[in-house]
Amino acid sequence: MDSLTQIILGAAVGNAIAGRKIGNKAILYGAIAGTIPDLDILSVYFTDPITAVEVHRGFTHSILFALFGGAILGYLMYLIERKNKVTIEEGFWLFFWGFFTHALLDMFTTWGTRLLWPFDYSFAFKSIFVIDPLYTLPFAYFLIRSMREKIDMNKRMYYNRMGFYVSSTYLFITLALKAFAFYSFTDALSKQGIKYTEMSVKPTVMNTILWNAIVETEDSFLIGEYSFFDHSPITFQEFPKNKVLIKSLENHPLIVRLVDISEGYYTFSEKKEEIYFNDLRFGLLKNEGEEVQFAFSYRFYLDNKGELQAEEVKKDRKDGVKLLKKLWVRLQGI
Repeated sequence: MDSLTQIILGAAVGNAIAGRKIGNKAILYGAIAGTIPDLDILSVYFTDPITAVEVHRGFTHSILFALFGGAILGYLMYLIERKNKVTIEEGFWLFFWGFFTHALLDMFTTWGTRLLWPFDYSFAFKSIFVIDPLYTLPFAYFLIRSMREKIDMNKRMYYNRMGFYVSSTYLFITLALKAFAFYSFTDALSKQGIKYTEMSVKPTVMNTILWNAIVETEDSFLIGEYSFFDHSPITFQEFPKNKVLIKSLENHPLIVRLVDISEGYYTFSEKKEEIYFNDLRFGLLKNEGEEVQFAFSYRFYLDNKGELQAEEVKKDRKDGVKLLKKLWVRLQGI
């Protein structure tokens, strides 16, 4: 999830554990705990973009990190706050749950979270976009109400609990909405006589009304959209896998890494005699006739040593704005 949402979740965790003893300082500690796991994105400044993607949501989002990080930072918090009767156990649990709930929330998004790192398996329910105001804003409202209660601790904890109840209820609702969207896609595929091997269903940007499906067939991927306000049948756009474009390089280490990152949802494409790797999981950024660009694409090239390399294709902010406008219209079933 986005940084603000994780800060709010972590702050509420801190408030629940130590808010009665140290008030809004507990919220500060919790906000820090909710932020720390995403510091793995700083790896982009020390390594190449592909490695940075591989690192993200790995070690810092694992149970292992929550245990060891919780023990270290929890003890530091105890040293700072023991004069306020904060115990070692409270310090540990504040940071442990701050880290662990961060990872659990990320599991509901598309990217996937390696909760059992170092095992290379990502958990992803894909039921909520990384930014969703319907999750964040009510949670923020109840947290702020809780922060303002500095005398009546029971009332403070009541508002804090309400933030958890409302946000968690919405998360479970997104699972139900996904199930309905999944059924709609499978029904459409069945009616159109399309045979497929795999399908991934996820919400589009900042909503749970318009859903996207990536459907794998033998030689291509189909991408379709479904809004709960739709009145017409679901249609699918086809994108050939084009593995022939890389010829004998299918087992090249760089390509294997990209395939692993994409979780198998990828195509190759050619433009101006250059070959591109397209990660399909995050959809299309541009889709205007022959102008097609996926949100995450990598261009292959040879470096000075003749070694195969890949660089991420830069995204134009204008394309992102156009996409949001189109999705808003499409969300309405138009």
